[in-house]
Amino acid sequence: MSTALKAPHQIAWAVGLTLAASSAAQAQDLTRAEEAIVRYVDDHTEEAVAFLERAVNINSGTMNHAGVREVARLFEAELSAMGFDARWIELPAQVNRAGHLFAEIDGGEGHRLLLIGHLDTVFEEQSPFQRFGRDGATASGPGVADMKGGDVVLLLALKALHSVGALDRARIIVALTGDEEKPGRPLSLSRADLVQAGMRSDVALGFEGGVDGTGTATVARRGSSRWTLRVVGQRGHSSQIFGARYGAGAVFEAARILDDFYDEVRGEPYLTFNPGVILGGTRVSYDEAAAAGEAYGKTNVIPQEVVVDGGLRFISPEQEERARLAMREIVARGLPMTTATIAFEDGYPAMPPTPGNYELLASLDRVSRDLGFGPVEAVDPGRRGAADISFVAPYVSGLDGLGVAGHGSHTVAETVDLSSLPLVTKRAAVLIYRLTRPDAVRIGGVSRPIR
Repeated sequence: MSTALKAPHQIAWAVGLTLAASSAAQAQDLTRAEEAIVRYVDDHTEEAVAFLERAVNINSGTMNHAGVREVARLFEAELSAMGFDARWIELPAQVNRAGHLFAEIDGGEGHRLLLIGHLDTVFEEQSPFQRFGRDGATASGPGVADMKGGDVVLLLALKALHSVGALDRARIIVALTGDEEKPGRPLSLSRADLVQAGMRSDVALGFEGGVDGTGTATVARRGSSRWTLRVVGQRGHSSQIFGARYGAGAVFEAARILDDFYDEVRGEPYLTFNPGVILGGTRVSYDEAAAAGEAYGKTNVIPQEVVVDGGLRFISPEQEERARLAMREIVARGLPMTTATIAFEDGYPAMPPTPGNYELLASLDRVSRDLGFGPVEAVDPGRRGAADISFVAPYVSGLDGLGVAGHGSHTVAETVDLSSLPLVTKRAAVLIYRLTRPDAVRIGGVSRPIR
């Protein structure tokens, strides 16, 4: 399978490299409005840090619905004060998540931008990691980098634009989801509003943190889905295994399948699959929601059942489908007297590296050079996990990783480099300003009508 992805994937990266390499020659001086935007960020950075402290000190673990809503109210007040039409989106009870904060302003000109963040963190109310702390240019706290820091970058950038009247004609949707760290199921319900916003937009910008500091951005993310393998064999005395009556048993068949996965499916760039849980024996019980179970068996009894729960990561829908097809074919072969089935569950889609995404990278690179911050390079998508921007990738050109620089996300050692906040905010604000101008170059190589 290793050759199937190479041609289109390498073309996309080649386009990106060409666009990024040419950006320096196209650099332009800052306009007066852009200079004023930069000054606003400098003058209000400490105010933004204070706002970040307030947000971090409110526990908003995904399952703390009240906390997620409380953080949303902080941002809703700020967005409404700038003229955004803000609304809280309740999710159906079966999803069991707090909901989302969306806000929109429509001045009728330029690209419609979708700005994406999330309000929740991985730190629930039981976590010992609950408070904001600061030591000079380093701050710590739950979600200080992932991604309340990125949310503050988004907010401060919009405030800077508002200060120069740049929002009057802009068309912007802000989407702050309440369950990015543990998405509610089904995803068709929990991400319906985000997908609809993506379908109405021209460009999506994600404010999760960058990789390796402030000199990178994300043009591609791998998708993530689930697979479950179930194998049934003939139970009998172990002395009769491999014979015509009882065959190979469920464990050998499961081992054969996993070994063939490793030998035949592995190898494409950015394609990985992982059997995270395996249970086998005479009797198996498995709770998919808890990813836990029990197995019972004896060494003198041929095992009758095996269940394997795994994950699949991929760079494009086509790569995902190729992997699934190959896995199905391997499962269908079968050792004697065994039956195996594999089921796939959709999860986060991929964000492929499209030419439009690279055009956005080139635009950000130009902004960064104009500001004197140096170049911005694409992150290897193998270093990034799934994110909300992936849900809109089929409909819109996108760029992620525009947030703060931090370390230790998802751990009690999470920190943010506060000196990165004004830098990435200025860069994001000027990028948004240029993209929302009426004379902005269309992104993605297709001139779509203004809607």
